[in-house]
Amino acid sequence: MITRRGFVGSAATLAGAGLVSGRVQAASIPEAVTTQSPDMQPPLFPSNGQDYQPVVTLNGWTLPWRKNGDWKEFHLVAEPVVREIAPGMKAHLWGYNGQSPGPTIEAVEGDKVRIFVTNKLPENTAIHWHGMLLPSGMDGVGGLTQPHIEPGKTFIYEFVLKKSGTFMYHPHSDEMVQMAMGMMGFFVIHPRDPKFMRVDRDFVFLLAGYDIDPGSYVPKVMTMLDFNIWTWNSRAFPGIDNFVVRKGDRVRIRFGNLTMTNHPIHMHGYDFSVTCTDGGWVPESARWPETSIDVAVGQMRAFEFVADVPGDWAIHCHKSHHTMNAMGHDVRTFIGVQKRDLVQSIRRLASPEYMPMGAAGMGEMGSMEMPLPDNTLPMMTGTGPFGPIEMGGMFSVVKVREGLAANDYKDPGWYKHPPGTVAYEVPSNAAPAPTRAAPAKQPGGVEMNVRKPSSHQGRH
Repeated sequence: MITRRGFVGSAATLAGAGLVSGRVQAASIPEAVTTQSPDMQPPLFPSNGQDYQPVVTLNGWTLPWRKNGDWKEFHLVAEPVVREIAPGMKAHLWGYNGQSPGPTIEAVEGDKVRIFVTNKLPENTAIHWHGMLLPSGMDGVGGLTQPHIEPGKTFIYEFVLKKSGTFMYHPHSDEMVQMAMGMMGFFVIHPRDPKFMRVDRDFVFLLAGYDIDPGSYVPKVMTMLDFNIWTWNSRAFPGIDNFVVRKGDRVRIRFGNLTMTNHPIHMHGYDFSVTCTDGGWVPESARWPETSIDVAVGQMRAFEFVADVPGDWAIHCHKSHHTMNAMGHDVRTFIGVQKRDLVQSIRRLASPEYMPMGAAGMGEMGSMEMPLPDNTLPMMTGTGPFGPIEMGGMFSVVKVREGLAANDYKDPGWYKHPPGTVAYEVPSNAAPAPTRAAPAKQPGGVEMNVRKPSSHQGRH
């Protein structure tokens, strides 16, 4: 549910805003819209001005704006937030307007935007507009291009949107801590020509990683590599929204990476064209087909495809550890180890509830409902129409369906496969076990193949 908080223009607040811009003639700062819901909100269609197809933010929403003369005015509030990572786990993060990531900002190429930023954090902050072309004094690097925004102060950023594309915003003040705590957001600039790069459905999300011990709520901010919660828009599977698509739609999926490692994003069932980076649109002559696209730290990517094959198609990071939740980095490998003889001893010495696991892989965890510590997630989770999905973290489903309305994003349920199109089991007595002839042994018990050199020894 989205609510509104009015920020009346008190003298103290306006004085803080005036530190950046003395040109603002508004009688008050625009109201700040906020939400704590983890559910995806409907796209925000433009009520006036330039037409565009709005984006849909996975488990998120788009920030409303007000018109003030020639300016579009937005209000971001940097503040502590509580984010549900998935049902059963919440994290105490920092974000914007009640959520992490913050709301998506949408505007049009050529727009004049004025963005009010109020700091409700316990420390200084500033906002960098990642990938965007703007005056140096609006770039948002605390101490270099502007004063830091102190707690309780409001600053103003004003600039003209010079090019369309896929961008993001994040702090450049105590950056390591603030981004590790979840401070980030998406910024989409639509083309001035509403026909240029038009699609029927446009999805956006940001990749983030957190290191949160089971039973705790606050991420470790000093972690460099050993993250254990991998998220899209600060949500982990099965809490990540599905990509609901009407058959025949042209679809764009945009994503940005603010984790500490790269992510090869792979989609099943389709090949797609990479059409946009944070540097701008890729010319048609330079696009290339892919089924996986790697996004490095600090980069953004967008790809497009025509949804012509119905079904439920997985989309996920192809680093397999990133499709797990609450990974333990010191867990020993027990594949092939028979632990039956040790069970009673371990139950007597350590825990009567001990269960031997891992001797045949980890897949058994997907179907077991084991008690967990407070405020954490199972490594593998999610159930599909055929049983446990055995995934977590950065995983979702592209659901392509016939008969959906143009802007219907409701979950259509699981795909109903036509008869004869699902992989099936062969009865155990239907086919003989495969056999092969043993290789002939050479004299002396040594197996080898000998090849005489040819007469063309000098040629390569």
